[in-house]
Amino acid sequence: MELDSALEAPSREESSLSGELSPSALGQAFSKILHSLTRPEARRGNVKDVALKDLGDLIEATECDRLFEGSGARLRGMPETLGQVAKAVEKYAAPRKEEEGGGDGHSEVAEKAAKVGLLFLKLLGKVETAKNSLVGPAWQTGLHHLAGPVYIFAITHSLEQPWTTPRSREVAREVLTLLLQVTECSSVAGFLRGENEDEKGSLSVILGLLKPDLNKESWKNNPAIKHVFSWTLQQVTRPWLSQHLERVLPASLLISDDYQTENKILGVHCLHHIVLNVAVLLCLLDLFPILEKTLHWKGDGARPTTHCDEVLQLILTHMEPEHRLLLRRTYARNLPAFVKRLRILTVRHLKRLERVIIGYLEVYDGPEEEARLKILETLKLLMQHTWPRVSCRLVVLLKALLKLICDVARDPNLTPESVKSALLQEATDCLILLDHCSQGRVKGLLAKIPQSCEDRKVVNCITKVQQVSEGAPYDGT
Repeated sequence: MELDSALEAPSREESSLSGELSPSALGQAFSKILHSLTRPEARRGNVKDVALKDLGDLIEATECDRLFEGSGARLRGMPETLGQVAKAVEKYAAPRKEEEGGGDGHSEVAEKAAKVGLLFLKLLGKVETAKNSLVGPAWQTGLHHLAGPVYIFAITHSLEQPWTTPRSREVAREVLTLLLQVTECSSVAGFLRGENEDEKGSLSVILGLLKPDLNKESWKNNPAIKHVFSWTLQQVTRPWLSQHLERVLPASLLISDDYQTENKILGVHCLHHIVLNVAVLLCLLDLFPILEKTLHWKGDGARPTTHCDEVLQLILTHMEPEHRLLLRRTYARNLPAFVKRLRILTVRHLKRLERVIIGYLEVYDGPEEEARLKILETLKLLMQHTWPRVSCRLVVLLKALLKLICDVARDPNLTPESVKSALLQEATDCLILLDHCSQGRVKGLLAKIPQSCEDRKVVNCITKVQQVSEGAPYDGT
């Protein structure tokens, strides 16, 4: 019993004298509090309440330079320890499963939230002071570990929910305001995505903290988690949301797939926001594996067609006759992703892909040549994934690539040289792949061109193909 009592929290004298504690003792004091906050509920229900009060006293009495920097091994890990303490404190104030609470349970959560909010205000106040007094990244390291748990607490208790009261919401909003001030962010959106292009933002950290509570087994243990996730998601728009698609889509699908109408609606709102702010075709490609999880090829007969096949077929139908450059670029931009997803199964669409590729390579696309560059990327992927079917298309593909090279080499338009070089490089790479797919036949067909062609750019492309075919080193593919 004496050992358990010693681990529950640092003594009052130790907390009040924290300014005189050695670095090792200060680290040990925080570790004891962390142990008390994370241990299973003891018989005495006030163990965590006492630990929370001791934590407040310790933070208040400790100088900011002692919190964020020092020479001791324990103190060097202080920012990480503070982050773990902040996570534990956030969990302490989190609402429990609805069936475990009721009216009295919600009232208790709001009281805890008000206390934790005041503690976080003290801690963020220390960070603000450290910003103005410390040299170097020490306070930034501390803030990096604190920002995520503090944000989750603030959103959990600032929204109008059954577990909040006017007082707890007021304190939580104060915490959020001070967090934005300390991180020098003008808005929650800026905090999540980064205020400037050079900043990463905190969304990845937040999603990482939410992830353990957003799986099939755990997401209903804390009724606030789905609301924190949904509200956070709504703050991030295009183009920033695209890079987080793999992390936000599964949780949105999980919530929307619930039997409760409230959760279905919340999940659909999340999915709608994702579709509006992520390239839709690429978003669909990530949805397809989930929608098609019941489709399994058993090896007997042809593989079943998939949603991906159907969408690609529809896109190709629209691509062939399209003459508007903006739409051609949009279609071409998304085509490589479909070939990557279908891989060898792209053979189902080879005839139509061939017509689209040849047709798009013939048309000048403006100074940036986005459509033709994406079509060349698509052709490279197509040859890599469906190479056994390429040799029978050798002549038609070779003619299209040579025509493109000649057109670009003699291009009288104001196309930047860097774009011309990229087109010639991609076309050359395609010729090299085509040669490999046809067992070296391209090399033989191109053999006489350098002797009769006077255009230096065209000859350079042909020479590169021949050199690679003969085994010379080449870094273009």
